Amino acid sequence: KDGNIGNLSINTIIRLACLVLDTNCFVFDNKYYKQIRGGAMGSPFTMTLANIYMYEWEQSLIQHQQIRNELYGRYIDDIFMTSNESIENIKALLDQANEKDPNIRINYIIHESVEFLDVLIENVEGKLTTSVFRKPAAEPYIHPYTSDHPRHIHSNTINTALLRGIRICSDVHTFDQERLKIEMALLLNGYPPKFIKRHFKELFKNYHASEIYQDLDEQRYKELHLQLLNESLTDHHQQQLPANQQSMTEQQKNTHKKHKQNKEKELVIHYRYESGPLNTFSREFKQL
Repeated sequence: KDGNIGNLSINTIIRLACLVLDTNCFVFDNKYYKQIRGGAMGSPFTMTLANIYMYEWEQSLIQHQQIRNELYGRYIDDIFMTSNESIENIKALLDQANEKDPNIRINYIIHESVEFLDVLIENVEGKLTTSVFRKPAAEPYIHPYTSDHPRHIHSNTINTALLRGIRICSDVHTFDQERLKIEMALLLNGYPPKFIKRHFKELFKNYHASEIYQDLDEQRYKELHLQLLNESLTDHHQQQLPANQQSMTEQQKNTHKKHKQNKEKELVIHYRYESGPLNTFSREFKQL
């Protein structure tokens, strides 16, 4: 309202931005260079400025999608859109967007199946389905069980992979295939079968959804799928709150302190010797 953002005036912010953009110098091959176009890759300021610019650039596409009740999403320089229009109309729309700025070029793919970040999105008979996308050359590498990490790191590895799968996979059978891939990756990285099974069961038990793991209950899966998606949005909004609104209550602090004290009394054995078929599983699997 008063032309300020925080304690800085908008005019001051613009002058500081110009200072960063106009004095971006670097050394290469014993010579000094001044960057006169664009910004430094990896700079937090460059990323922020690019997002501000892209927000303005994409408004016509967003309005086009909103009018037609279609989806639009962008993460940095990756964009995902849905459409029921003809391919010719879609191409015309994207070609028009390409003419806005010669420095921004859209390389688009129009198909019934596309990848967006780590999600594979497919149009199956008019219904969007989603699953986890992995690049074909990606290795199934995670923290090895033999690595010198506290045991809770390995537990978190399993839980994080499962929760990611539940959030992304749109139906229980797709998730079950993802669960098998997670289990295989864990086995290949030395995780004991009993350790894997126990954490799988515990996660679903904690969410009161054991029937998903035991019986592939579709209805319960959909409920958990939506619950976790909503939790992700809540966490994202929480991160945007001022620091004073994110602080823990005294009760939470006391609980955290007590938990930390209990942990200090524990003796953590990072790795237990495994015998049996698991010893040669990874080698034999790679030979198949």
